[in-house]
Amino acid sequence: MRSFAASLLSLTLLSGAMIAGAEAASSSQVVSMRRLTQAEYRNSIADVFGKEIEIRGSFEPTIRVGGLQAASTAVLSVTPVGFESFTNMADSIAVQVTGEKYRSKLACAPKDTKEADDACTGQILSHYGRLLYRRPLGKDELKTAVNLSRDLAKKQKDFYAGLRYGLASLLQAPDFVFRMETAVPAGNKQWALDPYSRATRLSYLMWNSSPDAQLLEAAEKGELNTAAGLGKQVDRLMASPRLDSGMRAFFTDMLQLDTFDTVSKDSILYPKWSSGIAASAREETLRTAIDLALHENGDMRDLMTTRKTFLNRNLAADYQLPFQFKGDWVPYEFAPDSGRSGILTQASMLTMFSHPGRSSPTKRGVAVMDIFLCEPTPAPPANVDFSVVNDVNGALKTVRERLMAHATNSTCASCHNHSDPIGLSLEGFDTIAQRRTAENGQLIDLSASIQGKKFVGSDGLGKFLHDNPKYTSCLARKAYAYSRGENSEDVPAAAFKTANKAFTDSGFRMRAMLKAMVEDKDYFSAPAPTPETKNGATKVAAQ
Repeated sequence: MRSFAASLLSLTLLSGAMIAGAEAASSSQVVSMRRLTQAEYRNSIADVFGKEIEIRGSFEPTIRVGGLQAASTAVLSVTPVGFESFTNMADSIAVQVTGEKYRSKLACAPKDTKEADDACTGQILSHYGRLLYRRPLGKDELKTAVNLSRDLAKKQKDFYAGLRYGLASLLQAPDFVFRMETAVPAGNKQWALDPYSRATRLSYLMWNSSPDAQLLEAAEKGELNTAAGLGKQVDRLMASPRLDSGMRAFFTDMLQLDTFDTVSKDSILYPKWSSGIAASAREETLRTAIDLALHENGDMRDLMTTRKTFLNRNLAADYQLPFQFKGDWVPYEFAPDSGRSGILTQASMLTMFSHPGRSSPTKRGVAVMDIFLCEPTPAPPANVDFSVVNDVNGALKTVRERLMAHATNSTCASCHNHSDPIGLSLEGFDTIAQRRTAENGQLIDLSASIQGKKFVGSDGLGKFLHDNPKYTSCLARKAYAYSRGENSEDVPAAAFKTANKAFTDSGFRMRAMLKAMVEDKDYFSAPAPTPETKNGATKVAAQ
């Protein structure tokens, strides 16, 4: 018998060809494909089969496009190594689902466990296929999976062995691994997403997982094509505590919190720093953002100025605070004279955008401009001389002095004048986010000036960003681009105009912005199909 991977590869190629052929014969077309992120994959499996199912395997990395990893999921394919990993994970999941411990949860049991049973197999695969593909299986798709199950069940004289391979074929197919968005003609040469693609986009945005049965039913009935039906489902999704999961995924991406995976600190200079503090710092920022955005339904501008946060023992040690609280995580408010002002002064942002042994006004400033103002800084030329900046033991004692000397080079000045003032106002914190007032015995100057506006320190920076309309517009732009898998730098202001207006009119409430965005009449618009997207399923399977 051919190997499991080879059998499934053949099936995937066949499935892709059938899908492409079916599309060519109908008015609907695949217009985009987005590879599931690791979190989306794990959440989807947990929702479809149960949280007890283990995911055993590795995921290929994503890249950041326009400040968001979500945008890269629309352009990344699967390498041969990645395909093998997805295949192995699919088999591992199928083995668990068809194992003796799980079988009681299946939709039916075979008449004889040593024989094939097409009726029961079809019932099980149809049920799971609808949830995995986020749409009902086509007749040919179901038939192919049932036939594979039957053939292998007969060869091994084991119904569940056959079911395992049929289920695994669905799990490693492009229709599950990729979020395929299908569009239909909407008149006047315009295209719009079909109901199942709308359900999928909504669910992954709101819950970071595949659509549940109720949302799929609404799609099947065509309710998502009406304002009333769409509004009903949006309200339901947003009322669920699972909205926290969706927005945690968004803020993780927007704030680049995945960067913690590569953060390291000099253990000799900073022996207190640990992986535990890094994980806690990431969680602190997420809790702060989610609490303000969803639980308090607060003004999102306050993310730049609030001193309210959440602490655990790890963070208390890093912030040099006594931890005398009960529970793992507790609400906490920094004192007015603490220098803390919004998430920019939390350990996450300060440590991610610093060097292992010292702070970096440039890295911090570039990050703020990119993440919060949607103004990315160009990469420096390859031949730039950084020796002055890196000479920490030279005559220039503070980083401000070294950067000013470096910026005398006209090639460097424009970029540094663009980002360094922001970073210099944060120099009151070292590379592990601890408060300081001096560098090499010299008092640190925290004054800054941007576009004629002068301010001092993190408090001044927080107020500057709080009152800057570019920050709120950037947040709306990133949310729109994230939800559609688009490069935020390519998104025109007109595309998220409705969402931004609702955001502003509501006093910058995240919930109002999300609701207006997904209920906008143009949100589910789609580009006209191209030859590449028409045959996307076949191309992906063959890579």
